[in-house]
Amino acid sequence: MLGYGYWTLCEELNRLCKIYPFLHVEEIGASVMGKSIPALRIGQGTKEIHFNASVHANEWIMTPLLMQFVEDLACSYARGTAWHGSNIRRLLSEYSLWVVPMVNPDGVELVLSGVTEEHPLREQLLNWNGGSLDFRNWKANIRGVDLNDQFPAHWEEEARRREKAGPGERDYGGEAPLTEPEAAALAQFTERHDFELVVALHTQGREIYWNYRDYEPPESEAFAERLALASSYQAVKLADSDAGYKDWFIQQFRRPGFTVEVGFGVNPLPVESFAALYEELVPILLTAMEF
Repeated sequence: MLGYGYWTLCEELNRLCKIYPFLHVEEIGASVMGKSIPALRIGQGTKEIHFNASVHANEWIMTPLLMQFVEDLACSYARGTAWHGSNIRRLLSEYSLWVVPMVNPDGVELVLSGVTEEHPLREQLLNWNGGSLDFRNWKANIRGVDLNDQFPAHWEEEARRREKAGPGERDYGGEAPLTEPEAAALAQFTERHDFELVVALHTQGREIYWNYRDYEPPESEAFAERLALASSYQAVKLADSDAGYKDWFIQQFRRPGFTVEVGFGVNPLPVESFAALYEELVPILLTAMEF
């Protein structure tokens, strides 16, 4: 796996849906460049849970990790076998898990493939990237907006804190909340559902963020400690951070939301770390599904 881009994701979704017809895939919106943003559901339960990945372009490794998790869940469900001590058929009779495996497809493609001569935003992108053709450190979407600074949760304060005058590889929250189609699609998708809990998957730091300005329900801290115990990660009470997806979810719905920073090192994390990252991630996600 040299890189897991948007078209690989599309192929994997098609493959999995042929093997496991109980999976459901739908489009929640489209990126700036017109790429469909897919959401996948596994389970028939009335309780809904949501995981998302690759909001930040250079954290694309979270997409294959999340897809591997879905595939292993589906396999256990189809066979009727336990997985990591969890009764998967019982779990998926109680819960429906919705995953959005790649929120930022244009950004991921930019990180993995760079910018072609024909790219309509080539000159702007090169300018925003300091003239460099190396986009491996790029976090933002294709318009240079950081999607995890796009949500209406004290957005203005985050914009002042970031002090970013305009588009670039990271930390520019746009001209207003939800100006970017990817962030707007994720917000609208969330509003259409009744999620008991959400988990936003990022890299790196081996930390779990669980709070937001005291809007979180009382059970969030204890559940974050459960997730931490399952993984040897650290549950962290975060301050001076706004406008993220889990911030907005907690503020909007007063339900538990978590940002999980997977692995440790420098983004993008190396592909060679996939197996180790997956071993860390599975207990966190299975525990989250047993909320």
